[in-house]
Amino acid sequence: MKVLIDPGHGIDTPGKRSPDGLFLEYLWNRQVADLLLEKLVSMGIDASLVVTETNDVTLRNRVNRVNTICNKVGASNVLLVSIHANAAGNGSSWMNAKGWSCYTSKGKTKSDQVAECLYDAFEEEFPERKIRKDLSDGDKDWEENFYVLEKSRCPAVLLENFFYDNKEECAWMLQDETKRRIASAAAKGIAKYVVQ
Repeated sequence: MKVLIDPGHGIDTPGKRSPDGLFLEYLWNRQVADLLLEKLVSMGIDASLVVTETNDVTLRNRVNRVNTICNKVGASNVLLVSIHANAAGNGSSWMNAKGWSCYTSKGKTKSDQVAECLYDAFEEEFPERKIRKDLSDGDKDWEENFYVLEKSRCPAVLLENFFYDNKEECAWMLQDETKRRIASAAAKGIAKYVVQ
């Protein structure tokens, strides 16, 4: 199994920062993605980054990179994990939303199995934090028509790792230990899926 890690956005993406400007999503996503890559490799899992640039790579180019690898090794042998952080507002003021969530494309797919493994890992790692679920279709993940989820040929999930426009949660997310815990939980969930 080849795990592809996609750190969302880029230095040139408008907005995508906390109201005080201390949290920059593109940078945070890359820090967590690097920690996740390191953790997966240490566990013996074949993993690599989809995006190594700091500028924003278009969604189409990201998906093309993923699907090129799918074509080489087979889509069923690839897993895409897109790393993001959430926001409830437009970045101008602090909001109240909190929590972690995982998104898949619409309908029942293998991505749902990946999401369940990730939910288990995050619930175990963060019992003190809100884990946001959509149980309306019988599983925990949220389903959206996000481009990277719909157009990637392999199972794909998008992680919204807590809210950077919640003042308390943002300060917590900026801590190195929090980033390590998020990467560790993601690695555990991925590993559980890979060895099924």
